[in-house]
Amino acid sequence: MFKRLCLTVTAATLAFSPLVLSNPAFAQDLELQLGKDLRIVRPDDRGPPPRRDRDDDRRAGRGQCDPDDAEDLARDAGLRRAHVVRVTPRRIVVEGMTRRGPDRMTFANERGCPEI
Repeated sequence: MFKRLCLTVTAATLAFSPLVLSNPAFAQDLELQLGKDLRIVRPDDRGPPPRRDRDDDRRAGRGQCDPDDAEDLARDAGLRRAHVVRVTPRRIVVEGMTRRGPDRMTFANERGCPEI
C-alpha cells in the first residue's frame, strides 16, 4: 500500500513538474476559481469589459471643453478675474479684465478648448 502511494505521488510530481518548471510566469496568466466546480480562467476568458453607463460619458464631458479649463486658458492668455459667462454646445464664453478694460474670449466646446 505504501509503495503504491509513493508511486502515485512520484508520478503526479513528474506529470506536473514540466508545467511549473518550463514557464515560471505561467501562474500570472491564470486564475484558479474554487466553488462548486474547479475552474481555471485565463484573462481572455473573462468576457467583455464591464459596460459603462452612457450618463458617465456625458458627465465626463468626453470630447468637450471643461469650463474650468477655458477659465484657466483665459487666465494664461492674460485675462484677469476670468469667469465663464455662457456655455453652449458649440462654444464657451469667458469674460474678464485686461489692462485696457473689460474683454471677452470665446473657446470652441471641443477637446483641447481651441480659441475661436
